[in-house]
Amino acid sequence: MIPSPLQPAFWEILIELGVIWLGVYLVFRFLQGTRGAGVIRGLGILGVILILMLLVMDRLDWFNRLEVIFDRFLEILAILLIVIFQPELRQAAIRIGQTKILKGNRTAEDTTISAIAEAAEFLSRNQFGAIIAIERNVQLGGLVEGGQNVDAAVSARLIQSIFWPSSPLHDLGVVVRNNRILAAGVQFPLAEEGSLPSNYGSRHRAALGLATESDCVVVIVSEETGRIGIAVDGAFEMKMNQEQLKQRLRELLSASSKAMDPESDQPPMVDTNSAGLESTTTTESTT
Repeated sequence: MIPSPLQPAFWEILIELGVIWLGVYLVFRFLQGTRGAGVIRGLGILGVILILMLLVMDRLDWFNRLEVIFDRFLEILAILLIVIFQPELRQAAIRIGQTKILKGNRTAEDTTISAIAEAAEFLSRNQFGAIIAIERNVQLGGLVEGGQNVDAAVSARLIQSIFWPSSPLHDLGVVVRNNRILAAGVQFPLAEEGSLPSNYGSRHRAALGLATESDCVVVIVSEETGRIGIAVDGAFEMKMNQEQLKQRLRELLSASSKAMDPESDQPPMVDTNSAGLESTTTTESTT
């Protein structure tokens, strides 16, 4: 019998249901975009089937031996969950450690931006190509799983070594999440044929493709010209120097970012569907 709203038991049940719902919501939100999401769905379906079977066997008093096995299986399942979700649990611990309560998140973000800008300037000066995707709200999920796991603090030297021409990972992309290099050697989706002029290479097509399909900020260093650019929201911003890259990354990655002043000295946003991109590309190819 459901208690009356005037009774304390009613509010106790309501609070318990709210806490359970919040816990389930946070778990599913954290697992969204990871391989753990598929695992949890499968385990959820299996769990519902097992619970229904237990209820039937308990009510009919049948298959008592199977009921004992199911009880032991549920105990083992709890241990299996810890093993299966070990990467996700580790990532959750990292996120907790990076909260503003326990650590200056803004300081870590500034360190990441400075390291990326410094590495981009070095790679540009030596004309080493690079493509770095910085996640914002949408995680790349399955794309990262196809790359080489790194999970290291962002540093200019590490990025430079990854994109050094003799490195086995230099041809593909790097993914940065929560101020850490999550993976290298990641294959990004390419933009459609014809979306870029022919003198733009596969690295720019990959940057545009990823920036179109996600909200990542993608930093590109051209191997042919050494020029630094950004792909974001399906468009390019080209011809940046180190300080301009720092400032633009701060604007894009900050929660309180503001629209860029059109009269500032920032490089213009170049829409890939406009003639402006073609003229920019022509200038690059002849320089």
